Amino acid sequence: MERTLVLLKPDAVQRGLAGAIIARLEARGLKIVGIKLMQMSEALAHRHYEAHVGKPFFPGLVQFITSGPLVAIVLEGKNAVAVVRSTMGATDPAKAGPGTVRGDMAIDMGRNLIHGSDSPEAAQREIALFFRESEIVGYSRDTDPWITES
Repeated sequence: MERTLVLLKPDAVQRGLAGAIIARLEARGLKIVGIKLMQMSEALAHRHYEAHVGKPFFPGLVQFITSGPLVAIVLEGKNAVAVVRSTMGATDPAKAGPGTVRGDMAIDMGRNLIHGSDSPEAAQREIALFFRESEIVGYSRDTDPWITES
């Protein structure tokens, strides 16, 4: 099974949408194997968004992501990265389809509620930034055979 990182950004927490977003991800069949409420430090923001260092929007991104608490989640499931990405919708909520988190709950690209790893390789790197191995709990659910074929 594949794992991915999801961040429910400060806007999701401040708007009280964390539970609704988590419910959508679980409804897709994804399993939470790690979760924490945290305040992202500036140093962690720089490591997490290192691909964007030097871009004009980077300072604002760091300011926003460190502005309040966020929820970091490790999700596990078949094709977890792709499932999360399709559930999130396009980065720009104006282009996100109805039924997606961003399409239904956001209107501004700078306040788009959620981050999800964009590849299995990125997921491994990002999970390691936010979670120690001891904070991730593997387990089986009785419903797993009803969610995916073996």
